[in-house]
Amino acid sequence: MKLSNATLPKLPSDVKRPQYDRTKLTPGIVHIGLGNFHRAHQSWYLHRLMQQGDALDWGIIGAGVRPSDAAQRAKLATQEHLTSLIELDPEGRSAEIVGSMIGYVPVEENNAALIAQMADPSIRIVSLTVTEGGYYIDPVSKVFDASHPDIQFDAANPEKPRTAFGAMVVALRERRAGGIGPFTGQSCDNLQGNGDILRQTVVSLARLSDPELADWIDANCSFPNAMVDCIVPATGPREIELARSFGVEDCAPVTHENFRQWVIEDEFCAGRPNWDKVGATFTKDVHAFEAMKIRILNGGHQLIANAGELLSVESISDCMDHPLIGAFFRKTALEEIAPQVDAVPGMSPATYVDLIDRRFSNAQIVDTVRRVAFDGSSRHTGFILPTLRDALAKGGQMDGLALSQAIWARMCAGTREDGSVIARNDPKWDRLTAAAKAAQADPQAWLRQSDLYGDLAGNSTFQNRFHHWLALIYADDLGVALQTYLKG
Repeated sequence: MKLSNATLPKLPSDVKRPQYDRTKLTPGIVHIGLGNFHRAHQSWYLHRLMQQGDALDWGIIGAGVRPSDAAQRAKLATQEHLTSLIELDPEGRSAEIVGSMIGYVPVEENNAALIAQMADPSIRIVSLTVTEGGYYIDPVSKVFDASHPDIQFDAANPEKPRTAFGAMVVALRERRAGGIGPFTGQSCDNLQGNGDILRQTVVSLARLSDPELADWIDANCSFPNAMVDCIVPATGPREIELARSFGVEDCAPVTHENFRQWVIEDEFCAGRPNWDKVGATFTKDVHAFEAMKIRILNGGHQLIANAGELLSVESISDCMDHPLIGAFFRKTALEEIAPQVDAVPGMSPATYVDLIDRRFSNAQIVDTVRRVAFDGSSRHTGFILPTLRDALAKGGQMDGLALSQAIWARMCAGTREDGSVIARNDPKWDRLTAAAKAAQADPQAWLRQSDLYGDLAGNSTFQNRFHHWLALIYADDLGVALQTYLKG
C-alpha cells in the first residue's frame, strides 16, 4: 500500500498509524538536516504526544541546505511526509507510521524559503541534526572557526547565506525587526554541550556582520543542551523491503532499535511540547548524561567500527560477535572509558557498558561499520580524545585508547588487511590518507595533525603507546595487536 494520508486506514491492522487528524496540524518546529535519526527520535516523541491529542500546533517542517536534501524532500513529498518506523528487536519486529512532519521547505541556493519559514511567528523551535562536524568549530580548541570559507561567505553576504546558521541569523533579524520575538535553537547532534556549541556558532556568525543583532540573539534566544540516543541505520534496499513486508510501500522507511533516550535542559524561550509526557527527561544537569553516552556509546562505536573495517567485518553486531573486536570494546570501555565517566541517576558507568554491549549486539540492526566509521576526524576528536586526555591527566589506563588511534591511522591508509580498498570515508580523507601512509615509517607523522591532536602529539606517554601499537599492527597485523592488548 503506497503510504499516504488516504491509505492510512487501509494499512494492515498490525501497523500502528496516526490517530489524530493530520489536516488539523499546524507548524511549530523547523528541523534542519532531516535524516533518519530525526525521524526515529524527535519526530517520534512529538508523534506520540499527538497521539494523546497534545502538541497539535507543533508540527514539523523539514529543511536542509545541501543538494542531497532536495532529494529527501522529493521522496517525502510523494507520501505526504509520512514515515514508517520499523523497530528491530531480537524478540520481534513492529511497524508504526509517524505523522508529525507536515512539510518540507524548498532547497534553494540562497535559502530564502528556509529563512521565510523560520521567520514565521508560528515557528518557536528550530532544531538541527547536521552531524558532529557541521558546526564550524575547531576540533581541538572547540572555538568557532571564523576562517572557514562558508562562514566567510555568510559574513560577507548575510542576506544570501550558504549555511543553516547564516539562515538562522537572517530569520532572527527579521523576527526582531517585526517584533515577533526569538525562537529556541535546539541541537540534536552528538556533541558535548551541543546547545552551547550551537549558541556559539550562531552568535559568533551574527557578530561578524551585525554585532548588535548578535547581542540580541545571545540575550533572548535559548539553546538547550541535550543528550539524544537511538541507534538508527541508514536506509537501503533491505529497509525498503522490510517496510513492504508490513504491507507498506515507503520510499524512505527508517529502522531503529528498541531503545530511545532524550535528556534535555528545560530552557525554551518560546515554549515547547510536553515531551516529558512521552519519555523525555528534562533536567538542569545534562552534562553527566551527555558524557556517559558520548564517551561509551559513540566512543565505543569508533573503537569497533575502525577495527571492523580493517578486518572486513561489515556490521556492528558482527563486530561484537568477533572474538577480538567485541573483547576489545568491553576491556577498553570498562577499564579505560568508564573510570572517566560519572554515574547518572539509576545508572553506573559499568552498567551502562553492559547496556551498550547488548544494544551493539542486536543482530536485527544491520548498522554498517562504514556508516559508523564515517567522519572519524570529527568523531575521534569528539568521542575518544577527550577521554584519553582525562585518563592521561589522572594517570589512568589508556592503552586501549592509544590502540584505537593506531587502528584509525591504519584504516585511513586506505586498505583492509585482506588488501581490499577502503573508499574515502571522511571529509578530510585525502589528508588523512597521506598522513597515515607517512606514519608507517614515521608514526609521529599521524600525531602531527595539530587540528586533531593538539598538544597530545607531544605527550610522551600517549606518543610511546601509539608508536608501539602502530608498529605492531604493521609488523604483524591487527589481530596480533588486539590479542596483545587483551592479554594485558
